[in-house]
Amino acid sequence: MLSWHMAALTLDNLDDLPKRCRRCVFWELSENLGAHAADFGSTELEKEAWVSEVLLEWGSCGRVVYMDGAPAGYVIYAPPSAVPRAAEMPTGPVSADAVLLTTMQVMPEFAGEGLGRLLAQAVVKDLTRRGVRAIEVFGEQQPTEPGCLVPAEFLRRVGFKTIRPHPRWPRLRMELRSGLTWKEDVEAALEQLLGTITIPMQSSPVTGVPSRAGVRSASRCGTAQGSAREAAQTACARSRSIS
Repeated sequence: MLSWHMAALTLDNLDDLPKRCRRCVFWELSENLGAHAADFGSTELEKEAWVSEVLLEWGSCGRVVYMDGAPAGYVIYAPPSAVPRAAEMPTGPVSADAVLLTTMQVMPEFAGEGLGRLLAQAVVKDLTRRGVRAIEVFGEQQPTEPGCLVPAEFLRRVGFKTIRPHPRWPRLRMELRSGLTWKEDVEAALEQLLGTITIPMQSSPVTGVPSRAGVRSASRCGTAQGSAREAAQTACARSRSIS
């Protein structure tokens, strides 16, 4: 049985993308700049510069899934302001409260293993924890071969809803709370509960005065624990009603 693991996309594993995707700057540059980069043979450098800039200014912008250590698929996402081609799409612009999922690919030899769904879930989990309200994506209504856009049919199967129809490039959206499963709700509630357990404060070596942040945390501990327990109980009750 093959084993898999998920890793954040960084400059260190950027070369694990398929060569065609590693050189592609469809989303990262406007149409005109992309054509110039292709003419000068600098698309790989442009891709690397884009990933570097987004990582520095915004944070994690992709995931790579590996099967037995071999790259098996990837997904890239970023704020719409960092994706010039999004402004040129006929079903734009992307909503101000959403992050744009630009592309997702699974290598042909790993098709049918459910990796596309795993990648979508990884994006949902990452962006939910970062406080993002929604994900939007330009789908490909009539895909003929793997390309820069994600097939719209696949997106609908994993929970995206069409908000701007188009015969070829509809824009779809997922509200992130709807992307969470009951299991993740339970985990989040338990994480909140455990997060209220505080370690006794140690005196400062100079003044012996605890920090003000520590005093506030201790004074509110009882209230936070009660709220967290209620959240965990509600989530667990929900899990029993679903299962």
